[in-house]
Amino acid sequence: MLDPGLFRGEKLVDTAAALARRFFDLDVDSIRRLEAARRNLQTRVEALRSERNLRSRAIGRAKAGGEDVQPRLADVSRLGGELEAAEGELAEVRGRLEALLLEVPNLPHGSAPAGRTEEDNAEVRRWGEPPDFGFEPRDHAEVAGAGRMDFEAAAKLAGSRFVALYGPIARLHRALAQFMLDLHVREHGYVEVHPPYLVHSSALHGTGQLPKFDADLFTVEGRDLRLIPTAEVPLTNLVRERILEADELPLKFVAHTPCFRSEAGAYGRDTRGMLRQHQFDKVELVHVVAPAESYRTLEALTAHAEEVLRRLELPYRVVVLSTGDMGFAAAKTYDLEVWLPGQQRYREISSCSNCEGFQARRMKARWRNPEGRRIEPVHTLNGSGLAVGRTLIAVLENHQEAGGRVRIPDALRPYMDGVESI
Repeated sequence: MLDPGLFRGEKLVDTAAALARRFFDLDVDSIRRLEAARRNLQTRVEALRSERNLRSRAIGRAKAGGEDVQPRLADVSRLGGELEAAEGELAEVRGRLEALLLEVPNLPHGSAPAGRTEEDNAEVRRWGEPPDFGFEPRDHAEVAGAGRMDFEAAAKLAGSRFVALYGPIARLHRALAQFMLDLHVREHGYVEVHPPYLVHSSALHGTGQLPKFDADLFTVEGRDLRLIPTAEVPLTNLVRERILEADELPLKFVAHTPCFRSEAGAYGRDTRGMLRQHQFDKVELVHVVAPAESYRTLEALTAHAEEVLRRLELPYRVVVLSTGDMGFAAAKTYDLEVWLPGQQRYREISSCSNCEGFQARRMKARWRNPEGRRIEPVHTLNGSGLAVGRTLIAVLENHQEAGGRVRIPDALRPYMDGVESI
């Protein structure tokens, strides 16, 4: 959620203009009407409360002087009724205003390129060269083989967009997750967390998945519980409703979890193979930092995700997302796109985003700024470090060999008992 002050007075026009950069049409008229009603009701509530308190205190003095206080009691009761009604109206207006503001995305950072789609994203850098095999490369489903990557068996269990992995492919999947966790904990300084895979809707409101992306979530019927779409949700919410001291920051969390997404708006896209699944594993990175550090942290976070790709010898590129392609809560996002020989194109494997104070306001996650001791929102960042299934795809496709085997990158061999190929 944006700072409510950005929707008041002259700032409202500037906020609407900034949101227009990400092609969001802010309902300025409705906000002005609700904000005017809120101000008027707030003034009335404060006046009624002050008057009631003043007259209540006068009752004690009247009693001490032997005066009949019944008229005064009736007057205070009347004021109490008016106050209760005004408070109810104020709560209703505040609720309507908050509901409207919860639908507003984050403001884009000035360095995010203007544009509506992924075609407007700007490439920042590349690493590695797409491999020249000397033969027609196969996609990951062909490389793994039906006996090791079984979509039909999974469909019998759960329907489409699920997969069952067997033998060395399952082992490689596990090795990738363990390698990522060890790298981020041992070399990048993250604290490993094993979070819940089910969360309350309030947690999803906190990170911005609700109310906008309700259709993409799996819900436990009859319970206020949702399966996590990403570990960003439980990891970031670890600091909800907390006031952190300056010496507690920064916080760096990493978790390996399954992720569950209904992909409600994605049917017909990437239906072959493992690229778009309802259930997939991901190693997620989350930072909670002082605001002055967040953009330096975004660069470090992105570099941590890149290091996984470099150690696995996977060609990739980094792009900065355009204002129209960014996620709802993000102010600036870098996507890492890995080369997939089976598609002859780069595909997203990680998104690294700075959400600034947007999520923190929704979660009431704050810190005590030593300069003035003011209580302010922290800044939160998140990124995939990496999506395990897509990394498996990239390893199978980029390290395939003519004889049908797959070379195991050096960094993974300790996690595969020294096996050099499968």
